[in-house]
This record gives sequence, C-alpha cells and structure tokens, in this order.
Amino acid sequence: MLVRRAPGAALEERGEHTGEDAMAIEDPGELDRVDREIRRNELRELGAELSIGEECPPEVESEFLARVRAFEEGPFASVLDRLARRGCWPPAPDALSDEEVTEELWRLIHELAALHVFLSSTDHLSDRELYEHLLADSLREEYPDLPAHPDSYTGLDILGGCSEEDLHLWLKHYASEDDRRRWADEFPADDIPAHEPARFDRDRRLPQPPF
Repeated sequence: MLVRRAPGAALEERGEHTGEDAMAIEDPGELDRVDREIRRNELRELGAELSIGEECPPEVESEFLARVRAFEEGPFASVLDRLARRGCWPPAPDALSDEEVTEELWRLIHELAALHVFLSSTDHLSDRELYEHLLADSLREEYPDLPAHPDSYTGLDILGGCSEEDLHLWLKHYASEDDRRRWADEFPADDIPAHEPARFDRDRRLPQPPF
C-alpha cells in the first residue's frame, strides 16, 4: 500500500503496487482523506479525545493538531510572560495604596481580556487580595505558548484549584441551590456550609468571553 506521511511530503512505498495503484493515490480527494487519517492517528498517539467531523476543513484540523501537540510538548509560558511581551509589567502590590491597587487591578483585568484570559469566582476577595493572588499564583502557571485565537479563550477560575478551601468557598458563595443539592446527594458525609453572599460584587463587571 501507499502511505502519505504529511501534507506535501513524498509518497512512501510499502509493499508491492502497480502503476494503477500509484495513479489512484494521486487523486486529490484520496490524498486529502489519507492526510486526514494521518492527522487523526497523530492525535490518537497523543491520547486526544477525537470529536472531529468529516466536514471539518483540513486547515482547521491541522491547527487543532498543532494546539494539541503544544499542550503535550510546549513551549510553555506563564500569563505574566505573555503580559510582559505586551509591555505590561504589573507593579508589586506592596508599593501601591489601596486606591492604586484597584486601578492596577482593573488595568490588569483588561490586559488579560486582550490575551483572551477571563477571570471568574473573584467576589470573595478584596481588590488587594485578588491582585496579590494573581501576581503570586494564578498568573505564574504555565500554559502552551500559543497566540490568542479568536475562537478560544482561557478561563481562569480563582477557585479552580479544587482544594478543600476552594470547594468550601464555592459551596458557600457561588454554588446554586441545585449545585448544593447535587453535592449533598453525591457526598452525604460532607458538611455543606450555609450560603452567604460574597463580600464583594466584582464578577458581574468582569470582561466576558465573546462567545
């Protein structure tokens, strides 16, 4: 049989074939089909869950493969690294008054939105607490160093670490009544805290993903 290794690559011969076989594989539709199967095999090797329809354009599928590979192989960069490339260096919180912290926090939030990074679950933290947490923790985590894509974004949930404290705060301030009932059904031994409104009202004013 004939196998095409990658788009634009030469055909490699495996086993016996006739000239008619070689002519058949040169059909553009057949080459596209073989290329698609090779890309999917590469994704399977990476352990990706495949949900790509046959109607997916090859260029979209190729970009998806590149992004899957980036999550496996890098290169990686923190959000702070990406901000620095934009010329944004958030000042240290200790050097700022409370009023300045608020100004710098919202400047940072909008810079993050420009990178397609969007915050959630922030209402339990003051402006200073959130600013300190972002600079010391969340924005230091490394992700694949890929350009922002108009159809993708990074959701940065402040309670996304799923520690015991995170889960307690989520149940206390953010979980809906349905969430709390489901949690009680699934984990009957857990002591679910009474619901309390969060101390601050910031989440509803945060930039949101465009889709």
